[in-house]
Amino acid sequence: MERPGRRVPARIPERPAAAARTRRRLPWGPVVGFGLVSLLADVVSDGARPLAGPLLAQLGASALLVGLVTGGAEAAAQGLRLVFGPWADRTRRYWTFTMAGYALTAVCVPVLALTPLVGAAGLLLACALIIGDRVGKAVRSPAKTVLLAAVATPVGRGRGFAVHKSLDLAGALLGPLLVSAALAATGLLPVAFAVLAVPAAAALFLLAWLRRRLQDPGTAKPPQGPTSASEPAAGRAPTLPGTFFLFAVAAFFWSAGLVAFGVISFHLTTAVAVPVPVVPLLYAGAMGAAALGALASGVAYDRAGPGVLLALPVLIAAVPVLAFAPGAGLVLAGVLVWGAATGIQDSTVKALIADLVPEFRQGTAYGVFAAFEGAGLLAGGALYGALYNTMPLLIGAVATLQAVAFVVLLVTLRTSRHS
Repeated sequence: MERPGRRVPARIPERPAAAARTRRRLPWGPVVGFGLVSLLADVVSDGARPLAGPLLAQLGASALLVGLVTGGAEAAAQGLRLVFGPWADRTRRYWTFTMAGYALTAVCVPVLALTPLVGAAGLLLACALIIGDRVGKAVRSPAKTVLLAAVATPVGRGRGFAVHKSLDLAGALLGPLLVSAALAATGLLPVAFAVLAVPAAAALFLLAWLRRRLQDPGTAKPPQGPTSASEPAAGRAPTLPGTFFLFAVAAFFWSAGLVAFGVISFHLTTAVAVPVPVVPLLYAGAMGAAALGALASGVAYDRAGPGVLLALPVLIAAVPVLAFAPGAGLVLAGVLVWGAATGIQDSTVKALIADLVPEFRQGTAYGVFAAFEGAGLLAGGALYGALYNTMPLLIGAVATLQAVAFVVLLVTLRTSRHS
């Protein structure tokens, strides 16, 4: 009851239009924030990646050692997610893994500038730092994706992952441009690595700022008792839904048919006579197509549902038909289709994983899914290497793999709809 004589101030109603604009604007802040962190981290990591081989060669490495180190680093970036994803779910410390993974990249890459200064130990140090950068990717990726899935829910996971991927790809373009400018100005590899300390520090600063302002989904306790077939009973390790494993099997088949850009660039320079300096420009075009593919598929995912992913095997099946054609125009079309397919694979696919798997198991899911994709990429590398000189067989093999992927993906979508 109000006291006599005391005036209660009237609440000023918020204008409906202003309230609607506020609701639309604020949820995008964390999504864009994570996207900017990824942009800065990719400036660092993708800026250093083209220079890893020249640096190791300068330090006295053989071609075999360069192949082992760079190949092992990429294998660690994919395979170790199977370790760190479940680990993040068990501890519920998603922010800890995210920040540790970004810190590894932010430290390892700029320190490569010091390797020519430490004498005989420089080669060993460089190998460890190159691998450390990619291990950082494995440490942070599953946990960061869980965080992103949580903050993207208010705006739509399809759109959220698409915007994040587009910013991520912008960093993949800016990094090589930055180190190229440093090399053009100085001609010194250590300077090119040293300038990457600036975006590395900015990424860590922005990540710490986000950490202070966002709730950690790990603070929410998972369900205590099994309420469905997918929830764990007491004392048992959590299991992933069967629809998720169907989706992962589909990913294995489409990954086995998605040619690496290195094979496309080999074809461009040997069979189509494209000048080597033009190849990076074509790769940049592919990254632009990847950004558009991620955005378009993300919007379609939120509006029409996960059926939009059925376009992915179709795009992948078209890549060898176009990219390995004798004419430059068809090859350019193949490069753009390849870029669009990779953009969808790295964005909207993750949105469906978040919808198939409960939040407290998503770290495990992203780690397992990466293992399926990595196995498919390994099989695809062997396939393209073995059948490159017999192009009709290669095109037929890729088409068969994508037909299987399409069927398994269709079964996955129908099963998830019924469940």
